Amino acid sequence: MALTATSAFAGGYRVSLQGQQQLGMGHTGVAVTNSAEVLFFNPAGAVFLKDRFNVSVGANALFARTKFQNETYNWKASTENTGTPFSLYASYKALDWLAVGLAVYTPYGSAVEWDQDWVGSHLVNNIDLQAIYVQPIASIKLSDKFSIGGGPIFVTGGVEFNRNLTRSLTDEEGNRSDVTIEAKNVTAWGWSAGFMFNPLEDVRLGLNYRSEITMEARDGDATFSDLPAFAQGIYTNTTFNADLPLPAELTAGISWQINDKWLVAFDYNRTFWNVYESLTVDFASPSIATSVNPRNYKDASTFRLGTQFKPNEKFILRAGWYHDESPVRGGYFAPETPRNDSQGYTGGITYMFNANFGVDVSFLYLHFDEVDASYDHFSEDGNPDVSFGGTYKNVVFSPGVGLNYRF
Repeated sequence: MALTATSAFAGGYRVSLQGQQQLGMGHTGVAVTNSAEVLFFNPAGAVFLKDRFNVSVGANALFARTKFQNETYNWKASTENTGTPFSLYASYKALDWLAVGLAVYTPYGSAVEWDQDWVGSHLVNNIDLQAIYVQPIASIKLSDKFSIGGGPIFVTGGVEFNRNLTRSLTDEEGNRSDVTIEAKNVTAWGWSAGFMFNPLEDVRLGLNYRSEITMEARDGDATFSDLPAFAQGIYTNTTFNADLPLPAELTAGISWQINDKWLVAFDYNRTFWNVYESLTVDFASPSIATSVNPRNYKDASTFRLGTQFKPNEKFILRAGWYHDESPVRGGYFAPETPRNDSQGYTGGITYMFNANFGVDVSFLYLHFDEVDASYDHFSEDGNPDVSFGGTYKNVVFSPGVGLNYRF
């Protein structure tokens, strides 16, 4: 699963598929203590889990489709991509006031593969980005109503990216010249912390912060292909350095246990995308200029609403909705992240084989607003503002399955 963790993306390259039960509830969870999935949403809640030992494991099959069209020039292109984001959570209540656990999940990644040499190939032909988070946590109950929790985050991942060098450069046989950059086993560290407060018996409040983490690719491989003879002395295979920020997030929310059967939850998430100012690739070869690709992302919000209904001890039903704002500004709409504001519709069901063991099923349908947009900052032949744009239509759907165990 780790080898195939690449995922299509929403809201930049953020992937919101971190647990089957909470995904069914619109991906709410910062103030919910249903299962070990709380280790991702708010580690402070682990100490409020009823059972001493809790495990949740799951994965999604994610299918994304993007269509591009420019009627002025009769340009058309499409891409269909798949991914398998996964999660694994385990918690143990060592003492009445202390719980510890381990979370492994994939919150960032992207996979887009346009046809080679398509009309926007000078910006991207394909990209394959993955980042896997490993987070040990501790959760401490300060009182019957208040807890804190958090822990360090270790991230490992890699990226492969291919684009054509220009809109017109070819070798003597007419093949478009391109470059592929690849970095593997890139690692970094961050942290997460949160608190949970129960002002009333049936009401929980939660807050969780996940720090910014910068993936620093060093001495990655840059490979140039299909070069004309006059360019082969310039574009020689070399190494590169590049940084990719995984932005900080702040999530606050509330849950209300209306009665023994009904639970509702609301989360507000703010992702601090402003740290992604540019994709800058610094080549080791002195003959190759540093590639600076402005991104100028803005901070973005996500509003989430979910509910859970438990008619009996065997079944639990869930439904949810969320609105995800795009961090991409006008004029910076690159086809490597062709995503606009979106609406997510979710559902899920749990079947308990017995009091301790159950299977979770979820479904997400993500509809993106159709958008006429462009990227206006490609540099070519001394011109820093070459524009490329058109109409983008996107849709994503993702079924998921998981197992939960507790005792």
